[in-house]
Amino acid sequence: MGSAKVFLPRTEKQVQGFMVNLLRDVKALEKMLADDMFEKSPMRIGAEQELCLIGKNWKPSMNNMAVLENATNPYFTTELARFNLETNAEPLVFSGNCLSEMENSLVALLAEIREKANELDTEIILTGILPTIRKFDLSLNNMTPFERYRALCSAISALRGHTSHDLNISGIDELIMKHDSPLLEGCNTGFQVHLQVTPEEFAAKYNIAQAIAGPALAVGTNSPLLFGRRLWHETRIALFQQAIDVRIAGDNLRNRSARVMFGTKWVKNSILEIYREDITRFKVLLGSTAERQDPFEVLAQGGVPDLDALLVHNSTIYRWNRPCYGISNGKPHLRIENRVLPAGPTVKDEMANAALWLGLLNGLGDKYGDITKLMDFDIAKANFMRACRNGMNSKFTWFDGKNYPAADLLKNELIPIATAGLKKANVDEKDIEMYMDVLRGRIDRQQTGSQWMLRSYTKLLQKTSTEEARAAVTASIVKQQRDNTPVHLWELATVKDIEGAWNPSELIVEDFMQTDLFTVYEDDIVQLAAEIMDWEKLKYILVENKQGKLTGLITARIISRHLMRHFYDAQANNSQPIAIRDLMISTPLCISPGASLQEAINMMQVHKIGCLPVTNDNKDLLGVITEEDYLTVAGRIIYEEPTEAKV
Repeated sequence: MGSAKVFLPRTEKQVQGFMVNLLRDVKALEKMLADDMFEKSPMRIGAEQELCLIGKNWKPSMNNMAVLENATNPYFTTELARFNLETNAEPLVFSGNCLSEMENSLVALLAEIREKANELDTEIILTGILPTIRKFDLSLNNMTPFERYRALCSAISALRGHTSHDLNISGIDELIMKHDSPLLEGCNTGFQVHLQVTPEEFAAKYNIAQAIAGPALAVGTNSPLLFGRRLWHETRIALFQQAIDVRIAGDNLRNRSARVMFGTKWVKNSILEIYREDITRFKVLLGSTAERQDPFEVLAQGGVPDLDALLVHNSTIYRWNRPCYGISNGKPHLRIENRVLPAGPTVKDEMANAALWLGLLNGLGDKYGDITKLMDFDIAKANFMRACRNGMNSKFTWFDGKNYPAADLLKNELIPIATAGLKKANVDEKDIEMYMDVLRGRIDRQQTGSQWMLRSYTKLLQKTSTEEARAAVTASIVKQQRDNTPVHLWELATVKDIEGAWNPSELIVEDFMQTDLFTVYEDDIVQLAAEIMDWEKLKYILVENKQGKLTGLITARIISRHLMRHFYDAQANNSQPIAIRDLMISTPLCISPGASLQEAINMMQVHKIGCLPVTNDNKDLLGVITEEDYLTVAGRIIYEEPTEAKV
């Protein structure tokens, strides 16, 4: 999340002061580049590992602060949501056994944090989006209580002019919803890989990173599920952009760039082009509370300036390949940060993804030279979006202008080039073969993380409820990633993965409510409601207005009474159509999505009703809980002896 020393600028003076510092930092960077100050060897790699915390029933566990307090390792840090953590691998020289050494380091770090989390009845999981995440989990109460996170969310809402965040993502299923905070972004967990580069090679390697983003992601997707919907193979991409998008729709056709972006053009010469474009396109979101260094005074004294204002601004713009400035061992350096890749399914899978990316950055230029002369930028961007949506089912346009299935392009072209690029860096051949074999295994078996998840989930839906299927997928991920076996060797998830450890009575209404609703309007005729209830075998039908707010409820009993009266009226030649509003229950009992399932069952029992509409404080109709759902829960409790969930 960038520097912790930030604040939300609230006055014109604060914004202007930060902008002065930002422009001064860019000028200082320009001077440093001209004076050839940057480290050129050895080149290093690094990684940031994000993860989710889960508790009973494999739901998010909101205790990252307690886990961190229990763990004293400085490599562990917070993320935006209380159910997220991050750990950072020690940078390594890009040579020798650096890849397997980084894998071993991350495995050890995760084992340490898992041990500390287990002491608090919490488990860790590596997954791009946690399958069991709920909208209920994303309230601002579940944001990590640090000023930098509050400032960022406040800044995003201030630029939008309102707090509503819209999602509209379509895949096999469709998700259309509103939410009241940018904490939606907290659903995402990634595996960020860094490669240090020299100033002279920055433009060429950054452009390569853009060109390979699509196929490199296609073989590594791991985020197909959100709120029980099967969406993109890498739903993180759409979710992140829409969750923190500050653009407002207008009547004109202006182009406005999202702060989460792929980019707009190839880089010609320097990292400065990206920083300048970001300052030009994007307003200041945050200011810095760090003690200000004048960069030119530091340079005059022979030091290296921290360029804090530039780093803060860069941290609020989320390019999928992000330029980075840093200082190590007293020397400034430049890095390219790959933000495309998801967390999981295992550390070995992540390092295979990293090996492909690193090898291509180091080898593609040797084969093709200046790739900007062979591919239009918009084609690279289109390839990336295809990979996000379709993963390994994508077809990519390559440098010769032809279209290739992802599997063919990767096996016949990109994996051999990546292998050569890793050999060029003197990476151990044993490491190279191990990680390339992981990639080839996924391609041959057609089983990336997202493909495994979609197959498991779709198969489970044929046998059980959406909620139980999500829990089973999550439980299977936790179990199978513990021994670091790559995902192409995983068995599909089954209901057995949660047997004896899943207790539906501990869940909330949102977990079980039906959201595929059949409704009528108040001015519809009763005959329509009767026919819908007959066709769909319903005992209840909800009444809403054209704004989607609940206004009433019609039951089979009400319909039956009306039809009996209508029969006698018809005998008297008095058969005028009756509107729904004339018969409906206008103030039905309702329940909120965050209420416990036990509370819903108790309300239905006490009031002897078989249907509870689910609404929020604004009376928006969100779903329904019926007596059939109650019987499903009761059956689970009766026929299974729930034990304490071992996650």
